[in-house]
Amino acid sequence: MPAAAKRANAYARLLRLDKPIGIWLLLWPVLWALWLSSGGKPDPHVFIVFVLGTVLTRSAGCAMNDFADRDFDAHVKRTRDRPLATGELDPIEALALCISLGLVAIGLVLTMNHLTQLMAIGGAVLLLTYPFMKRFFPLPQFYLGAAFTWSVPMAYAAHTGEYPPRMAWLLFIAGLLWTMAYDTMYAMVDREDDRKLGIRSSAILFGDADRFIIGIMQLMSLYALWLAGRELELGLWFGLGLITAAIFSLYQQYLIRDRRPEECFKAFINNNYYGMAIFIGIALEYVFR
Repeated sequence: MPAAAKRANAYARLLRLDKPIGIWLLLWPVLWALWLSSGGKPDPHVFIVFVLGTVLTRSAGCAMNDFADRDFDAHVKRTRDRPLATGELDPIEALALCISLGLVAIGLVLTMNHLTQLMAIGGAVLLLTYPFMKRFFPLPQFYLGAAFTWSVPMAYAAHTGEYPPRMAWLLFIAGLLWTMAYDTMYAMVDREDDRKLGIRSSAILFGDADRFIIGIMQLMSLYALWLAGRELELGLWFGLGLITAAIFSLYQQYLIRDRRPEECFKAFINNNYYGMAIFIGIALEYVFR
């Protein structure tokens, strides 16, 4: 492979463009909020800004994460092939990419109303500081959940120009709990390596109660979504979406039953269908209303 192609491949892996699951998991709550805040008819400009912003901020966050974890990744089985861990890229390159993508995202946000711009500052702080939480905060998945789901109240602000209503915060709580649940499954994959390296995670904090607590978070997330649907008087299609998401949650519990890393990773990936089911239910609700 030519040197330029190898370099491009390393950059793509640094930004996780070869693993789009992270983009989808970030995007589903954004789509929930865009549809619900607009009555099923999101503004095209807002839609484009939020979708592009999701891709850009996720990629920038990955670059910052690898920069922060550059001394740890080589010692973790799942991450030892990342470009900074192997020496294919320098840490300064990761920082430069993070800053460049962040500047493009800022340019997009500047086309939004003033309230959305102010909220975007909070989201950026959450996203860029998360990688360092694993050093001392015992529940970094909570912090990640807040960072990943901050786009939900932002979507409401973008569509209305007003402080997000209670509905937006119900969706925020649902997304936060869902993120904590699936990222705990993800952390179960690395639990033994993380424990040796002194990295904090919910999988380590919860210990043998991990499956039970994940189940509680899944139930609470579904309940928050149900409350949101009841307040908006959503009907059959949304209900079917919730039921489908609940079935996927049960399947994920089955996958993590023995806490085998490869099965926990499958459960993490399966959450893409959970988010998709909720969105399809919301979208069909407005199509047939």
